Amino acid sequence: MRICIYGAGAIGGYLGAMLSKTETEVSLIARGPHLQAMQERGLRVLTGESESLYHLHCTDRPESLPPQDYVIVTLKAHSVPRIVPQIKSLLAPQGAVVTAVNGIPWWYFYGVKGAFENKRLHSVDPDDIQWSQLGPECAIGCVVYPACDLIEPGVIRHLEGNRFTLGEPSGEKTERVVALSQTFIEAGLKAPVRPRIRDDIWIKLWGNLCFNPISALTTATLDVIATELGTRNIARGMMGEAQQIAETLGVRFSVDIEKRIDGAAKVGAHKTSMLQDLEQGRPMEIDALLTVIQELGKMTGIQTPNIDTILALVIQRAEQAGCYN
Repeated sequence: MRICIYGAGAIGGYLGAMLSKTETEVSLIARGPHLQAMQERGLRVLTGESESLYHLHCTDRPESLPPQDYVIVTLKAHSVPRIVPQIKSLLAPQGAVVTAVNGIPWWYFYGVKGAFENKRLHSVDPDDIQWSQLGPECAIGCVVYPACDLIEPGVIRHLEGNRFTLGEPSGEKTERVVALSQTFIEAGLKAPVRPRIRDDIWIKLWGNLCFNPISALTTATLDVIATELGTRNIARGMMGEAQQIAETLGVRFSVDIEKRIDGAAKVGAHKTSMLQDLEQGRPMEIDALLTVIQELGKMTGIQTPNIDTILALVIQRAEQAGCYN
């Protein structure tokens, strides 16, 4: 089996390091100082008090790799459309693209019965590039739960978690998703195969769509946002609107809003990824986490006043900082 991880930052690097423990032929695509460090010195992964060094096959030239059985995309959603030709060229004839990306994936409505069957989402797939060039039939969903930081080039700190939930858009337990799950498990990861992967996508997105933009606007950490009355109320309002949209689309939530917010509070003084991107001058992950919810609200006829307000504010904040792609 050949697996290529496209975007070997914190999560991609951690995943590549773990998969390298198996018989799988693993390749990582990275760039810049991080790539150079991994090529010259290897990848160091820090977990608690322990440290492990991995010598991985890393490159910035996808064309140099043989056909891949799986291409696991761990980039942020807004970075993916422009590298679709490279992903396509990497895939073996029956290869799969594993979308380990936050937010609503571009293939979301593939095969969904009803009024929105095969509906394209402009906010996450402008000009239908991914849908038309890769094809939704090649997609496998993946919800990423580990928390990792790239603390310096070639060095990743694994903070917590080792679960990568997998699922076919159709809900079937196909040979390809089972084989991938088994490989993840052999690597020491948790990799359940879910028949309703969209439910899992929404549970994670539920928090990201409110905590991320609120943190970027206030610079507050999760514990503050989730416990301070004003921001907790804003988050609750945004989550309520999102839940109404999701349930209209057939999603089932396994927890309620209050428990989801309380869970975020327990994470502690954690800076969200959107706040970290803002502070470091990187493009912020707004469209896949928030703009797409507004788009889904318009599709389903559900008003989203809380989401609309926060979205307008965070876009302006990102534009002022030069962090909106």
